[in-house]
Amino acid sequence: MVCSLSGVNGKFGCEVMNCPYCSNPNTRVVDKRETGESDVTRRRRECLKCGKRFTTYERIETLDITIVKKNGRRENFDRHKLLAGLLKACEKRSIPREKIEKVVDDIEAKLREHKNTEVDSRFLGELVMKKLKGLDKVAYIRFASVYREFTDLESFKKEMEKLIKNK
Repeated sequence: MVCSLSGVNGKFGCEVMNCPYCSNPNTRVVDKRETGESDVTRRRRECLKCGKRFTTYERIETLDITIVKKNGRRENFDRHKLLAGLLKACEKRSIPREKIEKVVDDIEAKLREHKNTEVDSRFLGELVMKKLKGLDKVAYIRFASVYREFTDLESFKKEMEKLIKNK
């Protein structure tokens, strides 16, 4: 069972945590750890039917963050979308998923520190670029090529030269 307290409206809610392998609702917590962020708890669970283990994260719901896109359109911040983008940039790199998830946690925490609940997409993009640059240079270049919309080899080359120069 996963329970959370919403910071938005103070509601308390619980839901059954089904095993992702066999969908059995009967699981037990075998290990619980705080992740370093005060609002995230990591739980290692074991299915009582199939015996497989999996990890869940429990976090306090907070106010929604709105991302203001380049064209002025607004959309809610989606940590899963951010994670998917980082996983794509880090594809076929030897980067543990936990490190990538830590980057997502750090970026989300930075966004929540922002004074306003509306955040410019350029600010988010630069946060991602900064984190990726420290994590993996190839993943950084992959992300930069999409984020900065490289249109030719020259713009790609310039970014590579900046990266090599700042080494």
